Amino acid sequence: MTEPKPVDCWLTDMDGVLVREQHAIPGAAEFLAALQQTDRRYLVLTNNSIFTPRDLQARLRASGIELPVEAIWTSALATAQFLGNQRSDGTAYVIGEAGLTTAVHEIGYVMSDRDPDYVVLGETRTYSFEAITRAIRLIENGSRFIATNPDATGPSTEGSIPATGAIAALITKATGVEPYYVGKPNPLMMRTALNRIDAHSEHTVMIGDRMDTDVVSGLEAGLRTILVLSGSTNADAVQRFPYVPTRVVDSIADVVPLVHQFLSPV
Repeated sequence: MTEPKPVDCWLTDMDGVLVREQHAIPGAAEFLAALQQTDRRYLVLTNNSIFTPRDLQARLRASGIELPVEAIWTSALATAQFLGNQRSDGTAYVIGEAGLTTAVHEIGYVMSDRDPDYVVLGETRTYSFEAITRAIRLIENGSRFIATNPDATGPSTEGSIPATGAIAALITKATGVEPYYVGKPNPLMMRTALNRIDAHSEHTVMIGDRMDTDVVSGLEAGLRTILVLSGSTNADAVQRFPYVPTRVVDSIADVVPLVHQFLSPV
């Protein structure tokens, strides 16, 4: 066994870790304050592609959490960066909301429904049968299929609602074409986040509430991982997976003391 490397960078999921149903989870504000007080580099990650970072900043502030806008990294931003790296000045037919359309615009892409380079699927609360049909026909005609994340459902106050992965499955069933998912659990999302804060995987910890997205993507990117039990995963479910997080804690409040330990026992 090798000695653990110092931890000076932190990545954390948002929903289920910092907030739950738009309410701050106890310890979230203290965790972020500890990162800022100790000059740790960090990013808050989310597979949510609906909102822009500025929108998310405002929503977090309403929950009592202060966060710089540049500390937020969304699947929409990661998807836009991927597109820009793959094909600069391209065209895309986008199904999604402001978080995704703004990100794609800002990399210089043109929105088009006439033979676009890509069909880009994100999350929206108003999936249109007409838009989905158009996406299917464009993919059948050769447009490449990209999706922000594979989450099949999302939360709401009334219960689960269909999310990007569910709509992607519908399009795949109709076309036979699988999308390339950029967001978690693709470790590409972790890698782009690390690059954004100039962090090294050996010195970074990923915190999340889901074994099948947060923990596995952190693991595959070479990060140490912390699972919090304040979100989607309970303690009994952890044993069902063929991989384990570095540490399991009840909530983000339990992580606060670790931030102050440069030679973290994580």
